Amino acid sequence: MTAHFPILIVIVPMIAALFIPLLCCLSVRLSRFLVLVSLTLDVYIAARLLELALSVGETRYHLAGWQPPWGIEIVIDPLSGMMGTLITIVALLVAFYSSPYLTNKTSVMHQGIFYSLYLLLVTGLLGIVITGDLFNLYVFLEISSIAAYALLSLGGSRAKVATFRYLIVGTIAGSFYLLGVGYLYAITGTLNMTDLATRINTVIDSPVLVVSVAFIVIGLAIKSALFPLHAWLPDAYTYATGPVVGFVAAVMAKVSAYALFRILYFIFGGSGIASDALKLLGWASAVAIVASSLLALVQKDAQRMLAYSSIGQMGYIIMGFALGTSLALTGAILHILNHAVMKGCLFLAVNSVQWQTGVFRIRDYVGMGHRLPLTMSAFMISALSVIGLPPTAGFFSKYYLMLGAVHAENWLFIAVLIISSLLSAVYFFRLLEKAYLFKTDKKRQEAPVAMLVPVLTLAACVLLMGIFSQTIVTHIVVATLPH
Repeated sequence: MTAHFPILIVIVPMIAALFIPLLCCLSVRLSRFLVLVSLTLDVYIAARLLELALSVGETRYHLAGWQPPWGIEIVIDPLSGMMGTLITIVALLVAFYSSPYLTNKTSVMHQGIFYSLYLLLVTGLLGIVITGDLFNLYVFLEISSIAAYALLSLGGSRAKVATFRYLIVGTIAGSFYLLGVGYLYAITGTLNMTDLATRINTVIDSPVLVVSVAFIVIGLAIKSALFPLHAWLPDAYTYATGPVVGFVAAVMAKVSAYALFRILYFIFGGSGIASDALKLLGWASAVAIVASSLLALVQKDAQRMLAYSSIGQMGYIIMGFALGTSLALTGAILHILNHAVMKGCLFLAVNSVQWQTGVFRIRDYVGMGHRLPLTMSAFMISALSVIGLPPTAGFFSKYYLMLGAVHAENWLFIAVLIISSLLSAVYFFRLLEKAYLFKTDKKRQEAPVAMLVPVLTLAACVLLMGIFSQTIVTHIVVATLPH
């Protein structure tokens, strides 16, 4: 069975998604159990594939026995193995978190639909990171997007309006990407990523190549919510339900950034037209980091503040890609891991507060450290990580990004990193000040165990990933870099 793990990682959640709605009509508890079992199995498969990629080397799996470039190829290397493990772990924790939320707020049929869409979203994201084919990447991109649209719309009337806007922008982004892939196929005759990497030099001077790369980069930049193409994100994240935004904010934009990195570095080698695209992305990311930090600073809603913070954090990742040095790339890849964990923790913690107390405005967080001490402790740890204080995980990815900027002698990017950290400290500490320095006479009312355990687990990961950062970099992140 190990030989078929590369395809099973997407088949397991996809098959479970088909049976969940029917099973839910018989037993909600049994359907929930199937969700958790399928995701647990996926965590094992992903971890096993990552272990094999690190110890043995990349694995190539050819669907239906068709050899590339004609057949669809799945490639498991350290980078895709790492991303697959990240997605499955976060997906399992969020599925566990969603149990009390769905039980109290939705009907039996809606629970079945929710879990089915959730597993399809996981399937799409996993397909994006393991495919070795550009068109197959588009197929999985659309699967994940359609599932995300449906899930994000569950938060009420405002969520539906925000999701409709996201649907329109996301469709444009997908169209841009597909047009770019079409142009690439027209001039190279292949869609296989490895085959493209060998043929790209034969058309390096073609103006069609410039158009193709432009379309692909714009499409994936929109999906990554890179400023100024971020307009869909704040409302979508603000009005989404707790479990949905906890998962989408943690991994979805990072997967699009992964696709951008995979294409620009593994196909185009980070040079030529890719280098020009990366320079533009670098400047856009610098603006994104500062602008989103300033916008987060003026927000009154805690979840909306985190939404703008996410835009800036994506800027860190893209900036690392743009700098292009080994240290900067190390920081960018490490920040994909770190940001997924810490931002997932922050969104889940904020939604736990709203679930228990009805509080969502920052001014109403008075005494929240006393009312929900464990939840707010997890929030504080992750907030310190976003700011970049040791020994949290965020400090080390920012450290590598800073070293990368110094090595590239890009003093503007260094200034941007410092300023954004200071602004992050301001907008997080104003909430923490309300939570811990102001007293309240309201009684303690911690979140349910099913919601608390994932939040605390993610907070523990933030600390552990910081403490063992060097081990993660040495044994995993360095192996993911293009050679």
